[in-house]
Amino acid sequence: MRIIEDDRDYREFIKIIRDRSEDFGIDVLEDSKIIIEHVKKSGDFAVELYTNRYDRFQNNTFKVSQETIEEYAGKTERSFLDALSKSIERIRHFHEKQVERSWKFKDALGVELGQIIRPLERVGVYVPGGKAAYPSSVLMNVIPAQIAGVKEIALCVPFPDGQVNPYVMAAVKAVGVTEVYAIGGAQAIAAMAYGTQTIKKVDKIVGPGNAYVAAAKKMVFGTVDIDIIAGPSEILIAADETAEAAFIAADLLSQAEHDENASSILVTTSRELVGKVQAELTERIEKLSRKEIVQHSLENYGAIIMAADTTEMFDRVNEIAPEHLEIMTKAPERDVELVKNAGAVFLGKWSAEPLGDYSAGPNHVLPTNGTARFFSPLGVYDFIKRTSLINFTEAGFKDIASAVEAMAGYEGLDAHAESVAVRKRALGEI
Repeated sequence: MRIIEDDRDYREFIKIIRDRSEDFGIDVLEDSKIIIEHVKKSGDFAVELYTNRYDRFQNNTFKVSQETIEEYAGKTERSFLDALSKSIERIRHFHEKQVERSWKFKDALGVELGQIIRPLERVGVYVPGGKAAYPSSVLMNVIPAQIAGVKEIALCVPFPDGQVNPYVMAAVKAVGVTEVYAIGGAQAIAAMAYGTQTIKKVDKIVGPGNAYVAAAKKMVFGTVDIDIIAGPSEILIAADETAEAAFIAADLLSQAEHDENASSILVTTSRELVGKVQAELTERIEKLSRKEIVQHSLENYGAIIMAADTTEMFDRVNEIAPEHLEIMTKAPERDVELVKNAGAVFLGKWSAEPLGDYSAGPNHVLPTNGTARFFSPLGVYDFIKRTSLINFTEAGFKDIASAVEAMAGYEGLDAHAESVAVRKRALGEI
């Protein structure tokens, strides 16, 4: 991993990690657009065509039967089912704290104002099934929607070469989703966004995927809502001289193994720690099954950034705005107060980032590539809509009528002013 000690090198590195996920590529954008338009026009026919082409899977019905879900879920080990149950319990418990409720109040004139909270009616969940399959994605995307009160959840997961992942099916069964389709890629996103003869359109699409899935989600945004455009995974560890090098190295590698574009960064005030971490990385990387991926990730998007003091260390943290932030300092509970931008924060040496990926409870769908400056983790609040409630009395109307007329006049909207004036005339106010 490169060591960065001056501001110029730091600025160059920031540009490198920002640029790595800003461009989908012309081919990805063009192909995704073609697929979306074809599905929009031809429905099931187009979905079947692209499923055949890209997943090498002949599928005329798309719908995965409950029997298939049960069959493959039954092929998983008891140890996995126990881990699944533990994770579901903790994820539900955490997300239940996020539930919002409708509220209203009356002012002194009897005017009632408030906000009505309603769940989205129908949500589409995309679960990857290509190079890797992630049952944890089922849990993190479905459970908050269920807690929010979403009535219909449609889940799409590809079956490449007709292969069904039993662990994903076990997760699907465990959370109780029954509407499952064996399709993936941009065609799945288009099918959920616009609907087909088989698949009813949804109100929102959530879930991670490859570049084609991400590009398609971006293109259908506005027709439906989406969660975020997820970039490559990333971790930043802020550490001082009290941190344990072995823990740091292990956690940096846990992100680097995701893919070649993952970013693993250590920001530290301790030069002695740097040498220890480098030695640990050298030793540990040789034992990894995904060694080549890890090496590529660390060489291209990994760095050890030196900071003069704690203030500078967290200035770097807030500018990078990492997806995952681990704080391994003498007083992490104090230092977290310095954090302005991060997707998820892990405090102390026992809060390893992989705990958050699976079983801690908070959602692992997090903002990447600096977007933690303005995005939040996926949660129950992403599956609701808020409606304003306005109920005026005659006294309340009289109180603000002149102000509304004046504002409408300044904006040159005569009909707006007349909407108030007609009521004033009815009251004998004009």
